[in-house]
Amino acid sequence: MTETSPPADAPERAFFGRRKGKRLRGLQEQRLAELLPRLRVAPPAEGRLDPATLFPGIADGPSEVWLEIGFGGGEHLAAQAEARPDIGIVGAEPFVNGVAKLLRAVDERGLRNVRIRDEDVSPLLAALPDACLARVYLLYPDPWPKRRQRKRRFVSDESLAEIARVLRPGGLFRFASDIDDYVGWTLMRTARCPALRWTARKAADWTQPYSGWPGTRYEAKAIAAGRRPTYLEFERIA
Repeated sequence: MTETSPPADAPERAFFGRRKGKRLRGLQEQRLAELLPRLRVAPPAEGRLDPATLFPGIADGPSEVWLEIGFGGGEHLAAQAEARPDIGIVGAEPFVNGVAKLLRAVDERGLRNVRIRDEDVSPLLAALPDACLARVYLLYPDPWPKRRQRKRRFVSDESLAEIARVLRPGGLFRFASDIDDYVGWTLMRTARCPALRWTARKAADWTQPYSGWPGTRYEAKAIAAGRRPTYLEFERIA
């Protein structure tokens, strides 16, 4: 993601920047008006939200539910949803143009196992019950590189504790970035989270993409610019 100024009404620690980029075309606007409301996920006013109930299109319910935080253009999320139609995937992304790109993939590929949170993911995380997710992805989040901005990075002691809470035992948290400082920042904070264990055993475990990795548009730009991505994986332990 590129560094941008947050909207005036954004919370103090909003981890995202701008909400909209280039002007949307007619079909994009139509999908936002007609398709998004059918896929949108909102936290309930009271109580918890069982994510398994969000996917009536999956016969007998999803075998697992995954969450991708900040899905960008949706390349990874759409590829995973197409490869695993038995899995329910919730994607959170406040950037309208990114949501429009994912909606196109959902529409054109007939994906029935995708749901979208087009606002801050934090209220959604807080509404999820314990141990309800099998995977959480955070791929190429905005690094907020300036020192005064770092409090806006999504990875924090508090957010990792919340991710660990919603992951079931053995569930995976996957983090990818091409910014070394953010990688170190994340490793330091996950080391302080007693419920998460780094799964790496050798260097290739964090320098090679995950199995079945489809790549993302941002990753391709980073590699073209000479930046090397890092792929971290953490397991939820009892």
